[in-house]
Amino acid sequence: MKKEKVRGDAERRRSVGAMTTDSDLIMEDPPAGDWLTLRSDQLLEWIDDAVYNVSEATGIREVMNKITRPIFNWGMRFSPHPLHFGIMCCALEMGAASGPDFDAERVGVIYRSSPRQCDILIVNGPVCEKLRPKLKTLYEQMPEPKWVIAMGECAISGGPYWDSYSVVAGTDTFIPVDVYIPGCPVRPEALIHGLLTLQKKIRDHEPGMFLRR
Repeated sequence: MKKEKVRGDAERRRSVGAMTTDSDLIMEDPPAGDWLTLRSDQLLEWIDDAVYNVSEATGIREVMNKITRPIFNWGMRFSPHPLHFGIMCCALEMGAASGPDFDAERVGVIYRSSPRQCDILIVNGPVCEKLRPKLKTLYEQMPEPKWVIAMGECAISGGPYWDSYSVVAGTDTFIPVDVYIPGCPVRPEALIHGLLTLQKKIRDHEPGMFLRR
């Protein structure tokens, strides 16, 4: 942020232990003065850095990772939260997979409507140029660790629209894809198999969650 004064009430940013009384300096980002003038996000970042540095220097980080990694890995494998998002034909098959005939919930699948509550993005149709930046935004809003499933030929390579001027030739051209599920459309059994394949990939990768950097 530039150093010129920005909108806001400087008095509300001023704390008892502030090292300056200049309103322009107080409204800087990061604000001038001691830790009492930090915003909530800056304070959390400062605490995160402090805890990480201490645990790294003492070796606690590696010990905690070794203890907690299997627990978090088990939780991520058996409670996947895909984004409740549909594009075209394969979205109907995704819905059918959650029905009583196939019951995707038996493998732990729980769909959520907010990307901030999800760890799997299922791309289930052709991605046009107009949709691409929105889909990438949804992916970026998902917290780490996260995975992407390309469901169907349209999501994998553009499908029958591969040579269209407005269709992207594959989801992996703008976001990383972890599992490809071929088909047009993809059967519900194939989607469940793709989720099980992702579970194996998560188990092999074994990501840690304690002070992960």
